[in-house]
Amino acid sequence: MAGSIPSELQNATRRATRWRAQDRARTHGVRTALTLVLAIVCFFVVAVTAQHIGNYAIGQGVSTVVVLIPGLVAAAAAALVLLMAIRAVMKSAAARRNQDLYAARALGAEASLASWKALSWIGALLLISVGAWFMAVNDAAVSRTFFDLDQIRNSAGRVIWAFGTNVTIFACSAVLILVWSLLIAIARTLPGEAGRPLRYLATAYGDLFRGLPAIITIYLIGFGLPLTNLPFLSELSSTSYAIIALTLTYGAYTSEVYRAGIEGVHHSQVAAARSLGLSHAKTMRYVVVPLAVRNIIPPLMNNCISLQKDTALVAIIGTIDAFNQSKIIAANNFNLSAVTTVAILFVVITIPQARLVDRLIERDRKRMRAGG
Repeated sequence: MAGSIPSELQNATRRATRWRAQDRARTHGVRTALTLVLAIVCFFVVAVTAQHIGNYAIGQGVSTVVVLIPGLVAAAAAALVLLMAIRAVMKSAAARRNQDLYAARALGAEASLASWKALSWIGALLLISVGAWFMAVNDAAVSRTFFDLDQIRNSAGRVIWAFGTNVTIFACSAVLILVWSLLIAIARTLPGEAGRPLRYLATAYGDLFRGLPAIITIYLIGFGLPLTNLPFLSELSSTSYAIIALTLTYGAYTSEVYRAGIEGVHHSQVAAARSLGLSHAKTMRYVVVPLAVRNIIPPLMNNCISLQKDTALVAIIGTIDAFNQSKIIAANNFNLSAVTTVAILFVVITIPQARLVDRLIERDRKRMRAGG
C-alpha cells in the first residue's frame, strides 16, 4: 500500500501536466484562413445565383427594380460575411504577432468567435443559394409548378372562402375538445374503488383513439355514421362529422395533457382543500383544475396548432375545405399553385400561435426562476 502512493502522485502529476494551460496563445490560423476561402466562394456563388435568377426574371417581364433589390440584398449579405472572415483572419494574425500572452489569448478567442460566426452565415447563404437554384433550374419548372403568381392570384378568393370551413371546424372542435378531454382526465384520476370502472373506461378510450390515425377516425365516422340510418346522427353534414372525429381524436391526446397537469399539482394542495371541508368535486373545481390549467397552457396551445393543421384531413370525406377546393382548381389548371395558397394560409395562421406558445413557455420559465 505504501509503495502505491508515489505512483498515484506521479499519475496525478502527469495528468496535471497534460491538462495545464499552454504557454502560448491559440491563434486559430488554419480555421480563419479556411473561413476566408469559404467566404470568397460563398460571395461568388451568391453573386452568380442572383445574376442568373435576375436575368431569368427580367426575361419573364419582371421589372428591373423589383429584380435589383433582392439581388443587392443578397450581395450585401455575402459581402458582410466576407468582411467577418477578413476580420477573423486579422484578429488571428494580431494574436500571432502579440508578445503579451494574455492579450494574444484574448485576440485568439475573438478570432475564433468571428470565424464561427462567419462559417454559420456562410452555411446559411449557401443553403439559400441552393434553394434558389432549385427554384430556377429547368426553366424555373419548380417555380412555375408551385408558385405561379397568376394562378395564386386567380384562385386566392375561392381558396380563402373555403378556408373558412377549416376555421369553423377548428373553432368548434377546439371548444369541444377542451371540455371533453377535461372530463376524460378527471375520470382517469378518480380515486378509490368507486372510480375504478370510469378509470378503466377513460383509459380504454385514450388508448383506442391515440392508437388510431386521425385520418382513419375521420373516414370511419364520415362514411360510417351515414350508413347507420340512426336518427339525427345519420343526417349530419360532413363538417359535423369532421368536428366529431377530431374531437374524439384530439380529446384522447388533450386528456393526457390535462392528466399530467392534474397529477402535477402537489398533494398538499389537495390535503389543504379537503381539510377545509371541500368535497372531492369541489377540490377539483376550485383548487386542482385551476392550478393544473395554469401549468399546461403551452402544451394545450401546441395541441391547438396540430388541430388547426389536421383540419385539412377532412378533405377525405368530401368536405369542401381549402384543401379540397385547391385540389379542384389544381386539377383544372394542371398546376399546384392553388395548393401552395392553402399552405401559405396554414402557415400564416399557425406562426402567431407558435410564437404565443414560445412566450408562454418563457413566462413560465421566468416564473420558476423567480421562485413561483
